[in-house]
Amino acid sequence: MTDIPQITDSHCHLDFPDFEGQLDDIISRAARAGVTRMVTICTRLRNEPSVRAIAEAHAPVFYAAGTHPMSVADEPMATLEDLVSLARHPKFVGIGETGLDYHYTSESMDVQQQSLRIHIAAARETGLPLIIHSRDADEDMAAILSEEHAQGAFSCVMHCYSSGPELAKTAVELGFYLSMSGIATFPRSQEVRDIFAAAPVDRILVETDAPYLAPPPHRGKRNEPSYSALTAQVGAEVFGLSYADFAAQTQANFDRLFTKAKLPAEAV
Repeated sequence: MTDIPQITDSHCHLDFPDFEGQLDDIISRAARAGVTRMVTICTRLRNEPSVRAIAEAHAPVFYAAGTHPMSVADEPMATLEDLVSLARHPKFVGIGETGLDYHYTSESMDVQQQSLRIHIAAARETGLPLIIHSRDADEDMAAILSEEHAQGAFSCVMHCYSSGPELAKTAVELGFYLSMSGIATFPRSQEVRDIFAAAPVDRILVETDAPYLAPPPHRGKRNEPSYSALTAQVGAEVFGLSYADFAAQTQANFDRLFTKAKLPAEAV
């Protein structure tokens, strides 16, 4: 048992070429930083076998799969049956990432919304948390999540949250979680930090979104799971907690949401 407070990188992309041939070292560095678990995200279902293989090969790694909104126009539409079938794997812990991205791909908004609703249905049926990407789509996202939740409850995390305060408020009111990425550590991100500070601390997760969005002092370089500890340090400041207390709170939050992501006792 380490004396370093334990945290979980709730969202990364370990199958990306940035990490090829380096996963053992990356996972070892994460462990030394207290990052004892990570969820690697498959963004195109055709890549699911390779993402699954990473989770199967490394005890601290769990995985989720879905179709990213920026890819949905170029990929076969995921079906409810596809996602429910994948969810039977013991290390498959979440549905997504899915969502809406009108910043770069607004021309596909209709198919994005269709895909999002399919992923929501899968989260509802499996009981696994939905993993949401939302950019420049606050009103539609809030409306769809509220409408779907009224038709049947599901759990959800708003990954890498950097949208506005109203969507955050809607998400919290629905019982969802907000995940803090390296964006929250950037000097010009005070508005994002204020949105997190207004949320209940028992709804907060931390993540890297690696290889993207490395926090200082690594900004502009490749991100990796160990750096989620740097984001958690800023999170502790935002909530006026010690690092150990904030880390423990985010661990409890993650365990409550990602109920399948349990490490064997000997690995902790």
